[in-house]
Amino acid sequence: MKTINDWLDEYGSSHRNHTNKLIHWICVPAIFFSIVGFLFAVPIPLFPNAELTLAHIVLLLVILYYTRLSASLAAGMLIIGVVCLWLWRWLAGTGIVVWQLSLGIFVLAWIGQFIGHKIEGAKPSFFKDLQFLLIGPAWLLSFIYKKAGIPI
Repeated sequence: MKTINDWLDEYGSSHRNHTNKLIHWICVPAIFFSIVGFLFAVPIPLFPNAELTLAHIVLLLVILYYTRLSASLAAGMLIIGVVCLWLWRWLAGTGIVVWQLSLGIFVLAWIGQFIGHKIEGAKPSFFKDLQFLLIGPAWLLSFIYKKAGIPI
Protein backbone atom coordinates (compact mmCIF):
# COMPACT_ATOMS: atom_id res chain seq x y z
CA MET A 1 0.00 0.00 0.00
CA LYS A 2 1.31 3.45 -0.92
CA THR A 3 1.99 5.93 1.84
CA ILE A 4 0.78 9.52 1.69
CA ASN A 5 4.32 10.59 0.83
CA ASP A 6 4.40 8.11 -2.06
CA TRP A 7 1.15 9.55 -3.41
CA LEU A 8 2.28 13.16 -2.97
CA ASP A 9 5.67 12.53 -4.58
CA GLU A 10 4.13 10.75 -7.55
CA TYR A 11 1.53 13.49 -7.99
CA GLY A 12 4.23 16.14 -7.73
CA SER A 13 6.29 14.52 -10.47
CA SER A 14 3.83 15.76 -13.11
CA HIS A 15 3.41 19.15 -11.45
CA ARG A 16 6.83 20.81 -11.60
CA ASN A 17 6.17 23.74 -13.93
CA HIS A 18 5.57 26.99 -12.01
CA THR A 19 2.61 28.04 -14.20
CA ASN A 20 0.98 24.62 -13.93
CA LYS A 21 1.38 24.71 -10.14
CA LEU A 22 -0.19 28.17 -10.01
CA ILE A 23 -3.10 26.99 -12.15
CA HIS A 24 -3.53 24.02 -9.80
CA TRP A 25 -3.69 26.33 -6.77
CA ILE A 26 -6.73 27.93 -8.38
CA CYS A 27 -8.36 25.05 -10.22
CA VAL A 28 -8.02 22.12 -7.81
CA PRO A 29 -9.87 23.91 -4.99
CA ALA A 30 -12.44 25.15 -7.52
CA ILE A 31 -13.04 21.60 -8.78
CA PHE A 32 -13.32 20.26 -5.23
CA PHE A 33 -15.76 23.06 -4.35
CA SER A 34 -17.83 22.46 -7.49
CA ILE A 35 -18.09 18.73 -6.86
CA VAL A 36 -19.26 19.41 -3.32
CA GLY A 37 -21.81 21.75 -4.89
CA PHE A 38 -23.09 19.11 -7.32
CA LEU A 39 -23.47 16.66 -4.44
CA PHE A 40 -25.00 19.31 -2.18
CA ALA A 41 -27.75 19.79 -4.77
CA VAL A 42 -28.93 16.19 -4.17
CA PRO A 43 -30.99 16.01 -0.96
CA ILE A 44 -31.21 12.78 1.01
CA PRO A 45 -34.68 12.71 2.60
CA LEU A 46 -33.89 10.15 5.32
CA PHE A 47 -34.46 12.53 8.19
CA PRO A 48 -37.19 15.14 7.55
CA ASN A 49 -35.75 17.76 9.91
CA ALA A 50 -32.13 17.32 8.86
CA GLU A 51 -30.70 18.97 5.78
CA LEU A 52 -28.76 15.91 4.69
CA THR A 53 -27.40 15.87 1.15
CA LEU A 54 -25.32 13.52 -0.91
CA ALA A 55 -22.38 15.86 -0.24
CA HIS A 56 -22.49 15.03 3.48
CA ILE A 57 -22.30 11.29 2.80
CA VAL A 58 -19.61 11.50 0.11
CA LEU A 59 -17.48 13.88 2.18
CA LEU A 60 -17.64 11.43 5.08
CA LEU A 61 -16.32 8.69 2.78
CA VAL A 62 -13.64 11.02 1.41
CA ILE A 63 -12.48 11.90 4.94
CA LEU A 64 -12.27 8.18 5.75
CA TYR A 65 -10.08 7.74 2.65
CA TYR A 66 -7.79 10.58 3.77
CA THR A 67 -7.67 9.21 7.33
CA ARG A 68 -6.28 5.96 5.96
CA LEU A 69 -3.40 7.97 4.46
CA SER A 70 -2.84 10.75 7.00
CA ALA A 71 -4.82 11.79 10.07
CA SER A 72 -3.52 15.34 9.93
CA LEU A 73 -4.41 15.79 6.24
CA ALA A 74 -7.81 14.22 6.94
CA ALA A 75 -8.40 16.84 9.65
CA GLY A 76 -7.51 19.64 7.24
CA MET A 77 -9.69 18.22 4.50
CA LEU A 78 -12.54 17.88 7.01
CA ILE A 79 -12.29 21.59 7.74
CA ILE A 80 -12.19 22.37 4.01
CA GLY A 81 -15.20 20.10 3.42
CA VAL A 82 -17.20 21.78 6.19
CA VAL A 83 -16.37 25.22 4.78
CA CYS A 84 -17.49 24.08 1.31
CA LEU A 85 -20.77 22.75 2.73
CA TRP A 86 -21.34 26.00 4.63
CA LEU A 87 -20.64 28.11 1.52
CA TRP A 88 -23.00 26.02 -0.65
CA ARG A 89 -25.72 26.25 2.00
CA TRP A 90 -25.27 30.01 2.11
CA LEU A 91 -25.25 30.29 -1.70
CA ALA A 92 -28.37 28.12 -1.97
CA GLY A 93 -30.07 30.50 0.46
CA THR A 94 -29.43 33.41 -1.91
CA GLY A 95 -31.50 31.74 -4.61
CA ILE A 96 -28.59 30.64 -6.77
CA VAL A 97 -29.19 27.37 -8.60
CA VAL A 98 -26.44 25.32 -7.00
CA TRP A 99 -25.97 22.72 -9.73
CA GLN A 100 -25.71 25.40 -12.44
CA LEU A 101 -23.07 27.39 -10.59
CA SER A 102 -21.24 24.13 -9.81
CA LEU A 103 -21.29 23.20 -13.49
CA GLY A 104 -19.84 26.56 -14.54
CA ILE A 105 -17.04 26.37 -11.96
CA PHE A 106 -16.34 22.74 -12.83
CA VAL A 107 -16.04 23.32 -16.58
CA LEU A 108 -13.86 26.43 -16.25
CA ALA A 109 -11.59 24.81 -13.68
CA TRP A 110 -11.06 21.69 -15.80
CA ILE A 111 -10.24 23.85 -18.81
CA GLY A 112 -7.63 25.53 -16.62
CA GLN A 113 -6.27 22.18 -15.47
CA PHE A 114 -5.83 20.91 -19.03
CA ILE A 115 -4.14 24.18 -20.05
CA GLY A 116 -1.77 23.74 -17.10
CA HIS A 117 -0.93 20.20 -18.11
CA LYS A 118 -0.39 21.29 -21.72
CA ILE A 119 2.11 23.85 -20.41
CA GLU A 120 3.66 21.19 -18.16
CA GLY A 121 3.90 18.71 -21.04
CA ALA A 122 2.54 15.91 -18.85
CA LYS A 123 -0.81 14.17 -18.68
CA PRO A 124 -2.95 14.70 -15.58
CA SER A 125 -2.10 12.12 -12.93
CA PHE A 126 -5.64 10.78 -12.73
CA PHE A 127 -5.20 9.27 -16.22
CA LYS A 128 -2.87 6.80 -14.46
CA ASP A 129 -4.98 6.27 -11.30
CA LEU A 130 -8.32 7.84 -10.39
CA GLN A 131 -7.20 8.14 -6.77
CA PHE A 132 -5.12 11.10 -7.86
CA LEU A 133 -8.38 13.06 -8.08
CA LEU A 134 -8.37 12.92 -4.27
CA ILE A 135 -4.61 13.37 -3.95
CA GLY A 136 -4.60 16.76 -5.70
CA PRO A 137 -6.32 18.64 -2.86
CA ALA A 138 -4.14 16.85 -0.29
CA TRP A 139 -1.02 17.75 -2.31
CA LEU A 140 -1.90 21.44 -2.09
CA LEU A 141 -2.77 21.15 1.61
CA SER A 142 0.59 19.46 2.24
CA PHE A 143 2.38 22.65 1.08
CA ILE A 144 0.36 24.70 3.57
CA TYR A 145 1.17 22.18 6.30
CA LYS A 146 4.89 22.33 5.50
CA LYS A 147 4.87 26.15 5.70
CA ALA A 148 2.97 26.01 9.01
CA GLY A 149 5.20 23.25 10.42
CA ILE A 150 2.31 20.78 10.67
CA PRO A 151 3.40 17.17 10.17
CA ILE A 152 1.77 15.24 7.38
